[in-house]
Amino acid sequence: MIQNADILALWNAGVAAVQGRSSVNLALQSHDVDRPDLVISVGKAAASMACAVHDVFGELPTLVVTKYDHTQDAPQHARIVESAHPVPDEASLAAGSAIQDAIAGSPKGSHLLFLVSGGASSLAEVLPDGMTLAELSKETQTLLASGKDIHAMNAQRKEISQIKGGKALAGFKGRKVTTLAISDVQGDDVGIIGSGIAAAPASHEFEYSSHIVASNQIARAAAVEKAGTSVISNSEDMYEDVVTLAPKIAARLRAAKGGIYIMGGEPTVVLPPNPGLGGRNMMLAAMIAREIKGTVGIRVLIAGTDGTDGPTDATGALVDGQTWDASGHLAIEQANVAPWLDAKDVLIRSGPTGTNVMDLLIAEVRSS
Repeated sequence: MIQNADILALWNAGVAAVQGRSSVNLALQSHDVDRPDLVISVGKAAASMACAVHDVFGELPTLVVTKYDHTQDAPQHARIVESAHPVPDEASLAAGSAIQDAIAGSPKGSHLLFLVSGGASSLAEVLPDGMTLAELSKETQTLLASGKDIHAMNAQRKEISQIKGGKALAGFKGRKVTTLAISDVQGDDVGIIGSGIAAAPASHEFEYSSHIVASNQIARAAAVEKAGTSVISNSEDMYEDVVTLAPKIAARLRAAKGGIYIMGGEPTVVLPPNPGLGGRNMMLAAMIAREIKGTVGIRVLIAGTDGTDGPTDATGALVDGQTWDASGHLAIEQANVAPWLDAKDVLIRSGPTGTNVMDLLIAEVRSS
């Protein structure tokens, strides 16, 4: 049976398989992408994705919009705009204007390579007339606490934004747009990823093509390959609220035969007023720990593939039947699970990964 330390190795294998630089590099070759005249890369994996273009084509005019402290691997010649996630800030508005200006400035006959990954919804924005950043921030915080899934949230974001849902490319006067996307949404729809910031407008005269270069399915397949014959199941079904999902997963694992169980997706969570520190993966991990309290032979790792979970420096946790104690009830109630899990030394800190394909759960069940 695979050892505890190797559960993290499986997660690392999954993340490595969808890393931005390698995924885009492969896509540029497999889709025979022409040399672009301009590169716009936006999202948590923007720096890594842009680096692949530099590897293949050399120095090109490049705009990278990414989260603070996610600029590792960015091409040296690129213009970089760092901004906030998950709640937009002033830099997000500057980033939105920079994207809008770069697209509008593309000459006739030009080819734009648009690279997009999760997080773009917050990292770049252009507001409608009459709306303030404070109003956007308040609406975003309400949305994040609502428990809505990414499809519902991004649909609402597109209604507000002046650059989402194909609106950004409405100003493109060039010949061709190629979009390469790392998917952080169920169904891998370019119209949903980043709220459709790199999607084509309903009506356009330029040539447009889009390709998904990395996804949760690819990450899970890599983890399966790493684990080998010990894998019992591999599914993408973590799309419920953590309150209902945790007992379902725990019950399944308690009744399971020995082996490795891999799941993917993006659970939702409803936050209380004034929540503490944590994210959906940590909340799910804490709730599963409560469900498997006292159980021997079950270990569960839950972590975001982007390297961060909520407004913290951790991406998830690895819990077992000995993790839980009664102090966890208050941590869950206050949505303050990060300090609670940290005190138990079960948090996973990977740093920015250069990708974002939702979340991975890897569970080990040892036969008695």
